[in-house]
Amino acid sequence: MIVVDIETSGLYPEKHGIWQIGALDFYNSQNVFLEEARIDDEDEISEEALKIIGKTKAELRNKRKQSQKQLLENFSSWTNNVKIENCLCQNPNFDLDFIMQKARKYNLKMPIHYRAFDLHSIVALKYHQLHGNFLIKEDHSDMGLTNILEFCGIQDNRKAHNALEDAKLTAECFSRLVYGEPLIKEYSQYKIPTGLTR
Repeated sequence: MIVVDIETSGLYPEKHGIWQIGALDFYNSQNVFLEEARIDDEDEISEEALKIIGKTKAELRNKRKQSQKQLLENFSSWTNNVKIENCLCQNPNFDLDFIMQKARKYNLKMPIHYRAFDLHSIVALKYHQLHGNFLIKEDHSDMGLTNILEFCGIQDNRKAHNALEDAKLTAECFSRLVYGEPLIKEYSQYKIPTGLTR
């Protein structure tokens, strides 16, 4: 299973670009992918995205970096070495829609299967089982990655977003929620909450 996260220059694939893809093989967590690209000249950059990723416009348009097309081709090649090509994402609608639309733009084959496991839904159901309600804020789910990490017993030490770090955190939370077990050594100091252990 491919655990994937992307970092972008904004929220909308039709007008923003992918500058970073991070992924790992859930069943072989040492098999990882992390690459960056420059966004296309026509891609817009939102100020909110720059705050989240801790980058500048110049860094996202750096001509020395590979193109988004090359980034997607490299990611596609990496996925060929993963046995189960379904994805796991914290928010698959966002990540996979971006990847699909950019692959279409460059006339590339979609590098991953369209069916995906959604960490948000899994953790929301587990939270409901334990607490009898969903975590809601301002009339919508408040299960972003920060709250998911807290629920799974992991301290959120992220400053700027990094796609591989977020993919690893997604994989670790999935393992704790579904199997009641840790997955990645660097998070082993965080105890699994009682409600998630078997």
